[in-house]
Amino acid sequence: MQSEDTCTTNIILVGPMGAGKSTLGRLLARALKRPFYDSDQVIEDRCGAAIPWIFDLEGEEGFRNRESQILAELTQLQGIVLATGGGAVLRSENRARLMEGGLVIFLRTTVEQQLARTRKSTNRPLLQTANPRQRLEEMRLQRDPLYEETAHLTINTDQRPPRQVVMDIKKQLLDHLDNRDTHAKSAT
Repeated sequence: MQSEDTCTTNIILVGPMGAGKSTLGRLLARALKRPFYDSDQVIEDRCGAAIPWIFDLEGEEGFRNRESQILAELTQLQGIVLATGGGAVLRSENRARLMEGGLVIFLRTTVEQQLARTRKSTNRPLLQTANPRQRLEEMRLQRDPLYEETAHLTINTDQRPPRQVVMDIKKQLLDHLDNRDTHAKSAT
């Protein structure tokens, strides 16, 4: 039986671009009958502009400021599935907010898979470079330790159909929450 805390715990997806955060987040939210939020989409909706335009106008720092503000708001909600932008973990205050705001799941993928999933996208300003592979490798070195530091669970999304990944997330999520509830009961 699920406790009220289990039902109100936010599920927060972190990971690199192309890991499947938005796709898996939508599917997971539907499967769990929870509201879904994509922080990048919320930023675009609030600004009335696409992320590349925000990057062009305000630079990465301006975008990250907006992202921090949106994450502060979204992590105050309860019982949601939240897909974050790939760089959400770059700021320590965001990492703290995410960890306090719910159960954080790191969606791990390879650079090859990222390239396959993002190669046709023009909506990824950090990949608008002569060597996207090198840029992804650099971001991986910088960000993977931050994803790992922030996450309660890690799920590999490589070469797996989205529905299979969602089933795996649901299983690990239930195991994690059951273990947490068991530990909490034994401590009282």
